[in-house]
Amino acid sequence: MGKGSGLTSLELCAGAGGQAIGLEAAGFDHRALVEIDTACCETLRANRPLWQVVEGDLRKFNAKAHEGIDLLAGGLPCPPFSVAGKMLGAQDERNLFPAALRIIEQTKPRAIMIENVRGFLEAVFEDYREGLRSKLFKMGYMTGWRLLNASDFGVPQLRPRVVIVALQKDIWDKFDWPQVSGHNPPTVGEMLHMQMAARGWPGADAWRKQANEVAPTIVGGSKKHGGPDLGPTRAKRAWASLGVDGMGIADMAPGPDAPVIGYKPRLTVEMVARLQGFPDDWKFSGKKTAAYRQVGNAFPPPVAQAVAGQIRKALSVRRSVRVIKAA
Repeated sequence: MGKGSGLTSLELCAGAGGQAIGLEAAGFDHRALVEIDTACCETLRANRPLWQVVEGDLRKFNAKAHEGIDLLAGGLPCPPFSVAGKMLGAQDERNLFPAALRIIEQTKPRAIMIENVRGFLEAVFEDYREGLRSKLFKMGYMTGWRLLNASDFGVPQLRPRVVIVALQKDIWDKFDWPQVSGHNPPTVGEMLHMQMAARGWPGADAWRKQANEVAPTIVGGSKKHGGPDLGPTRAKRAWASLGVDGMGIADMAPGPDAPVIGYKPRLTVEMVARLQGFPDDWKFSGKKTAAYRQVGNAFPPPVAQAVAGQIRKALSVRRSVRVIKAA
């Protein structure tokens, strides 16, 4: 749960809760979470019954009731800026930046945090980025962005993501990007050994030694493309080198009768969730494919917590100044 900072947040495109968990851990109190996918909404409600989950299209969401929140956060759809999505940017019907800007106007948050794919930084989108910066400036915000890798924040996965942060102009100089961890993250083998051994597979110890690197980027696919597997051919080769069959997702860990020599087990949804930085008690609603997509499309909670923690510090400094002046 949150740490009682008194800071409030509204989250857009909340998905299965990766960013929301990070914000909660950083001390933000969610006023509402907006998400269109039914399975994701069921996951959010099941894990946090007290959260107000708004199921519906972000483009139709009226946020006026949340005016004055401290932080507006979101993981806006990635396909408009990804290679897989053909990088159509503003021309992509899935681009929800215009909807987010409308909601920013309605809520007037003190800070903004938006996650997207690394493709957002491609040269072809320079005008789009600067246009976004200009629009936010006219609304009273200073804006910056940075490419962060999940493995720099203790997540055992190579997962580069762009994080866009904007703060009201009078507190922008109070914000610093989070420092990367001084330690290497655990390897796939170290992270998943107990789960692989849970049903008595005799090859678990040897497998841990082979899976001695962090994971490649986990992808969730979409409802139109991709199933419950661990990504394109290149990613599957990387998984194979770690002793993992990336062609699908398993229902359970290998048992005592599973082979030892040459056997590559598949990961379960729970294993993938651990590689994304989800807490072990976070449960995903829906069947295997729906659950895996929720995990694969998530923003790792530890990365969200690291950035949100820095935003919290900036907001708290300004709040402290106001209290002192009032006194």
